Order: sequence, then structure tokens, then C-alpha cells
Amino acid sequence: MEINGTGDLLHLHPVAREVAKLPSQERLRRIRADRWIGYPKALDAIARLEVLLSWPKKQRMPNLLLVGPTNNGKTMIVERFHRLHPPVTGTDGENIPIVCMQMPSEPSELRFYTALLNAMGAPFRSNLRLPEAERLALSLLLEVDARMLVIDEFHNVLAGRGEKREFLNLLRYLGNELRIPLVGVGTREAYLAVRSDDQLENRFEPFILPLWEVGMEARSLLASFAPAFPLRLPSVIETEDMARYLLARSEGTIGELAHLLTAAAVAAVETGEERINHRTLTLADYIGPTERRRLFEKQLQ
Repeated sequence: MEINGTGDLLHLHPVAREVAKLPSQERLRRIRADRWIGYPKALDAIARLEVLLSWPKKQRMPNLLLVGPTNNGKTMIVERFHRLHPPVTGTDGENIPIVCMQMPSEPSELRFYTALLNAMGAPFRSNLRLPEAERLALSLLLEVDARMLVIDEFHNVLAGRGEKREFLNLLRYLGNELRIPLVGVGTREAYLAVRSDDQLENRFEPFILPLWEVGMEARSLLASFAPAFPLRLPSVIETEDMARYLLARSEGTIGELAHLLTAAAVAAVETGEERINHRTLTLADYIGPTERRRLFEKQLQ
């Protein structure tokens, strides 16, 4: 196939068009890398985060709760937004406009502040007591001029052994003390945790990322995926039949869908098919979530 020019590759995004001219091994490496797909719901979420980031300081700051099933694009949205506002080192030290941390899997107040200090790259003693860790974390957030705190795996609040109330009080305290927006990122359980506290429920606006269903939005998403893979022939995957097939196999989450399409794109290169179609989807090295669980449980028997 002649690929010296770009005439045969106009079905691709410009960056993918150049990658499509590379040898197969390099193309496979690029195909397997993470990629940002700016579908409307994700762009809406980023726009909402931008509004919060520019919110003037006031006594009661608005917060956001980004909620959705596991593997449905929540963390990728946050990472994309974080990359748009990276830390900046100046004459007065480092400025970190957006501090992103992960809620510990078995949270306590001390573990929370320790994770927060780690997220800011702060040197500290491993034997810090809670009052010291809290004081250090809060002073450092002010020092780096943090304008937003993002807490991923927010649903882990429910994993604390009898400490959920303390955590909810901690979140209220942080919001009042720092006067910056807090963004929680998690599953439905994250919303249940916030809803159990009237004051927090009033402060956290939920932004839902539901499972994908067959329709125009899903077809638009597939149409955005296709030009991002550096394949030399067009992949027609935005039809209603293809959307139904792909969402059934991936069980409706964007993470699984990306995994399936990536595996099919790899098969397209390795077989010379050069497009995602029913053949390469059949050959794709992909097993859906339910089947993976079934196989794992069978191995445990």
C-alpha cells in the first residue's frame, strides 16, 4: 500500500496520520498507549471544573462530585484537567493550582493527611502525629497556592472502620478553612457517603457519568475513537449495529470499550487487515468483565 503521502490516510486525525506511516512495531506501541477522547460528557465535566477553578474565594465554596461506574472515564477526565493546569516553578517556589490525591483504601485522618502531603511531594517524618500532619498539610496547601483539591477513590470514605463521620467533618473543615473547591471522584458509593450528611450534600453537586447505551452519543463516541487509531484503512464502527455489539461486549463503560477497540486495532495491524471490523474484533485479545470474573472464579474452585 502506498503511504508516502497522506492522501490515503485522510480518515485519520493529523497526528495519527503521521503515526500510520511508521513501521508496525512503532504503530503497535502507539496504539497501546492511553489516548484522550474528548466526547461531549467529558468536555462538559472539564468545563464545570474550569468554572470551579476560577471561582472567587468565599465562605462557602461550591464542590463537585464526579460519579460513575468503575472504569468509566472519571480518572482520565481528572488527569486531563490536571494536565491543562500543571504545577509551575517560579521565583517564589512551586505553585500547584490543582492538588490531586487518592483517598487511602483504609482511611483514617492521619492516612488522609499523609496521602495529601505525598501528593504535594512534601518531605515529612514518617512518625508524624495527626495534629502535626494536619498543620503541615494545610500550611503547604496555602504555600503552593492550591486552588482546587481533587480526591480520587472518594468512595473509600465508606471503608473506614467507624470513621465515616470523622471524615465528613474533615471535609467540611477543609472546605471552610481553605476556601477552595473540593472535587470528589468515585463510584455510586461516594454519592451515598456525601448524601448521609445534609451539609455536605448541599455543598457537593453530583456530575454523573452513566453507563453508555446505544444511541447518538455512543455512535458519536465511536466516530471519535476510529480516527485516533493509526490504521491505514477506515474503521466503520459508528453504525447502530456496531454500537450495540461493542457496548454489549464492553458492558457499557468507556474504559472497557477503549480496551476492546485497542485490542482490535492491534489485531488489525498484526493481520494486515488495517481496520477495525468484525474480523479484527473477533480476533481481538479481549474478554469482557463478566467473563473475566467467571473465568477467575472457575480457577479458584
